[in-house]
Amino acid sequence: MGGRECHHCKQWIEDGEEHDCWTTTEAALTQELSDDLRDAWERLRETAVSFGDQRIYASHKSIMFSRKSCYFFVRPKRNFLELCVFLGRALKAPQVRRVDRASKSKVYHIVHIKHRDEVEAPITDWLREAYELSDVLAPKSKVGANSKHQRKGK
Repeated sequence: MGGRECHHCKQWIEDGEEHDCWTTTEAALTQELSDDLRDAWERLRETAVSFGDQRIYASHKSIMFSRKSCYFFVRPKRNFLELCVFLGRALKAPQVRRVDRASKSKVYHIVHIKHRDEVEAPITDWLREAYELSDVLAPKSKVGANSKHQRKGK
């Protein structure tokens, strides 16, 4: 019987075998964190939950925080939590390791978190700003000329 190697996770998959290396859980992504990183993760998650209604889910190697669109995600690493925050402006701060444009309206910021005490202002302020902007910066659905409503004459 033949098979192939998944180009994402490098696992061997036999022909006919189901494979989904993108689906994971928060627990699986955070199970090997050190005590300091686990405390930092729990504080990040609690902070985000306090903002209000949202969807939190694990995908591939990240834990996503989303309203209409993702406003930040966390990639747990061996020695730090890699935080990626989407804002409508570029930040200049010592905590920000990298800034780049994600789209016309969104700028992403990479921050490394190593300890629970780092999950405070200004980082928590940036997370709240991202949460509040996420609906404003979410892609707008467009009603095109061939939309169902226009075809029916509505």
